Amino acid sequence: LTFATVGIFLLLVLCQTLSPVRALNIVIPGGTGKLGNRLIPKLQDHDVVVLSRNAYLASAPARVTEVFGYLGASFLRKHPNVRIRDWDAGDLLDIVGQDFLGWQEDALKGADVVVHLVGGYTQQREMATERLVRESLRVNKDALQITVNPKEEEIPILSPGMVTLKTKRIKDCESMVRENCLYTSCLRLEANRDEEACEEICNAIAAWEKQKAQSSSEATGE
Repeated sequence: LTFATVGIFLLLVLCQTLSPVRALNIVIPGGTGKLGNRLIPKLQDHDVVVLSRNAYLASAPARVTEVFGYLGASFLRKHPNVRIRDWDAGDLLDIVGQDFLGWQEDALKGADVVVHLVGGYTQQREMATERLVRESLRVNKDALQITVNPKEEEIPILSPGMVTLKTKRIKDCESMVRENCLYTSCLRLEANRDEEACEEICNAIAAWEKQKAQSSSEATGE
């Protein structure tokens, strides 16, 4: 036998021995914003569902309004692991997308990770968080819930005015997730450091992926 033949044989044995890495199902409410645009390309090894209030406009060839977030048709072609799904965002009195029914079963039921990127400091943030928590508890309690918020001292810089109320809303959203969900990671990140923010989020996902793989191995006795 040649060294090349032996090498190929050992490689085949090694490939059969190692457990394959399973792609995670990651749901990103509010993923059509600036941070979502930066984060999603780093999740190319996973299946990603972006929840948007208007999936049609978010995936259009060109942006037609600033009211809704936007990824675009070319972005989705470059990232075939990503799809955009309508949802109600917690506001049943102001539904925009046409295909929002059943988003919970379609997106949350099989989710491994939910990354909360719904932005703004209005009541909408609280409504979206409450909706995600309530529906996650109903259809899938085992997903990791990652909240992403700015550091408290940076809130007045990012959004001047009514700082006390905005700070309370963010804390209430974090408490809602932390106190009701089984698995959580509440991140406080520096503003305007999108690459570092993406790295922190990816690290939280990687740690969860490792934990799930370890639990799976222990369950099968490997």
